[in-house]
Amino acid sequence: MQNDTYDVVVVGGGPAGATAADDLAQQGHKVLLLDRQGRIKPCGGAIPPRLIKDFLIPDHLLVAKARAARMVSPKDKKVDIPIEGGFVGMVNRDQFDEWLRERAEQHGAVRQRGVFDKLTRDDDGMSRVHFTVRTDDGVTFAASTRGRCVIGADGAKSEVARQAVPGAEKTKYVFAYHEIVQTPQDMVQTDADPSRCDVYYRGSLSPDFYGWVFPHGDTMSVGTGSADKGFSLRGAVGRLRDAAGLQNATVLRREGAPLPMKPLPRWDNGRDVVLAGDAAGVVAPASGEGIYYAMLGGRLAAEAAHELLLSGNPKVLKLARKRFMKDHGTVFLVLGIMQYFWYSTDKRRESFVKMCEDKDVQKLTFDSYMNKKLERTKPMAHVKIFLKDMAHLMGMAKT
Repeated sequence: MQNDTYDVVVVGGGPAGATAADDLAQQGHKVLLLDRQGRIKPCGGAIPPRLIKDFLIPDHLLVAKARAARMVSPKDKKVDIPIEGGFVGMVNRDQFDEWLRERAEQHGAVRQRGVFDKLTRDDDGMSRVHFTVRTDDGVTFAASTRGRCVIGADGAKSEVARQAVPGAEKTKYVFAYHEIVQTPQDMVQTDADPSRCDVYYRGSLSPDFYGWVFPHGDTMSVGTGSADKGFSLRGAVGRLRDAAGLQNATVLRREGAPLPMKPLPRWDNGRDVVLAGDAAGVVAPASGEGIYYAMLGGRLAAEAAHELLLSGNPKVLKLARKRFMKDHGTVFLVLGIMQYFWYSTDKRRESFVKMCEDKDVQKLTFDSYMNKKLERTKPMAHVKIFLKDMAHLMGMAKT
């Protein structure tokens, strides 16, 4: 591949990279999708209706459809929230990510299995992407290719970002860990439900995040996360399995990975590299949602790359971050503040779950989650929620 030149080289074949490659290939660009493959990211696997609609996800990829959510407080108070008129789709990341990569290939992207090594520049100034290939029979060799534009979608602690985008190395991370367990045949003996997402707010399960039990059809994802490096996530998941009645469920695999805490202040190098997905830091605070934002980020990076190829003006690469933050920056800010305050002590977690009993809170929260925009159609509901929120903040509300 030494002499090949691509319009765009996409590094990373997760939801962000595969989406970017697919969009660009459909526009007629020559695209290389470089992915290491074989790695499954720890992920609850929830995708909202907005994602299913915007990215044309077929129903057969949904291994479960959650029609309710349950919030569980430190004192074991349970608040069930029905998802009225819809559902949250659940996907298995190994199948979902591969389907996205295959779709990009079907639309013309060239797939290459390999591990990204470094970026250099040829004498004419064009970027050269170096990577290592390992064949099925164990042979390893170095390769490289040229790209007019490079999209770094290689996940948290992105090597593309570290090498190309100033300030990327300063990003802070949390660590997520989950266990995929076999769904018990007798669910009566558990506190879980194959059609419900359970979220546990307890300091014993995470000092700054939450624990989850998400249905995946034949399996379930049981996990947690924390930025506290001294906190045992594996021990916490063991306690969570006990709480959910899944202590005897068969563990099929265990997975862990870092997640960025907030969007990077810069997503491009001002020349020919732009970031997407976890590499750009687009995991939502408080909820930890990442798939929708990754795919949107991939689409926006593809748009910026397309405009760069048409205009030759590197300033257009900034549009990826600008467009993302315009639509979702406020949500990320609010969620960050919410996580910082409500997840800090069990007393506040108890109040938070209590507040989730409110029907206005439930409706506005799920409308915003399902449609990916702040609901503004009922201003008085926002006022009511604000007043109730202040009552909890000031300790005037009963828990």
